[in-house]
Amino acid sequence: MKICTYNVNSIRARKDLVLQWLDHRGQDIDVLCLQELKAVDGLFPRPEFEGLGFTCAVSGQKAYNGVAICAKPALQEVRKGFGDPKWDEQKRSIAARISDFTLYNLYVPHGGERGQDKFLFKLGWYEHLIRFLGENHRPDEPMLLVGDFNIAHADPDVYSAEALFDTIGTMPEEREAFSSLLGWGLTDVLRHFHPDSRQFTWWGYMGGAIWRDEGMRIDYALATPALLERIVEIGVDLWPRKRRSPTPSDHAPLVLTLDEA
Repeated sequence: MKICTYNVNSIRARKDLVLQWLDHRGQDIDVLCLQELKAVDGLFPRPEFEGLGFTCAVSGQKAYNGVAICAKPALQEVRKGFGDPKWDEQKRSIAARISDFTLYNLYVPHGGERGQDKFLFKLGWYEHLIRFLGENHRPDEPMLLVGDFNIAHADPDVYSAEALFDTIGTMPEEREAFSSLLGWGLTDVLRHFHPDSRQFTWWGYMGGAIWRDEGMRIDYALATPALLERIVEIGVDLWPRKRRSPTPSDHAPLVLTLDEA
């Protein structure tokens, strides 16, 4: 089973690109987790994905945020949000049971400069997520969390630790929040398989950053031990990010292969 997480930065603007990418890969993606839809549920292009064999669960929002899970295997026990109005006003979480494991697709707040409301909201969102996991799951369950976490966890996850020092996504408070999430019982899958590699998932649009590989790794797959032992490989697919037309997202998809045996 191939599972992908991809911040599309507007599903309506990126629909053709996503479809072309799926075709380029030979339609091998089984589960497609999308973030930053920027569209309400009714404007999500279901027919196009259903035509490829996907069933889509969508939690959309006009102009901002929004997450979706499109899967060829059956989606069970779909859960949109956390069940808390404070944290669910922004559509940032959707989960489902697929086969014998639980999958969460998350779009963590971008945050802001230290001390700003957006900065505090981001840290609070991480605290709530960890608390939610503790109240609803156990680390010994087979579970996978994917999405845009908007944090580069360590210096190797940015193109220049000096240039990006203490900026949004690299501040110590943010990295500590991400470490706390891992500490609940999760492993950073890409870093587990590729401890020394530089594989970024986001590059700004300005100045041709993608061509100089001046990026950050802010999209992740995090697995509990029971699921980690079944993951075969993981990597970033640069093909859709390096398109000039259709206009790409500023993110690239992260794809992992799960042994279903």
